[in-house]
Amino acid sequence: QVQLVESGGGSVQAGGSLRLSCAVSGHGSDNYCMGWFRQVSGKEREWVSSLSTEVGATFYADSVKGRFTISQETAKNTLYLQMNSLGPEDTAMYYCAARRTVTGYCFGTSPEYEYWGQGTQVTVSS
Repeated sequence: QVQLVESGGGSVQAGGSLRLSCAVSGHGSDNYCMGWFRQVSGKEREWVSSLSTEVGATFYADSVKGRFTISQETAKNTLYLQMNSLGPEDTAMYYCAARRTVTGYCFGTSPEYEYWGQGTQVTVSS
């Protein structure tokens, strides 16, 4: 059973940066898509970025491309999301998620992610 625990959220002014972390356990040696999603209360969950653990390929939503960077530190079993040039539109609860993959193609939300963390809140003030 894969377990995911996010941390690193907080409040920041527009233009600032935050780095989210996701501690991963129980994943064994399988190839996974590791993703970051975000959700504003009352709105649909939005896919932000994903990474293929086996080859490290990265994928981004257009809304964050060039501002956010997803990465992994294998030795620490940790996934990161470096967020720069934050704006109020980035305010949301951010979730880490995982799903097994054969192809290593991790763009978007399909196939559905199997495992989810509890989320960490990011608030950006203008």
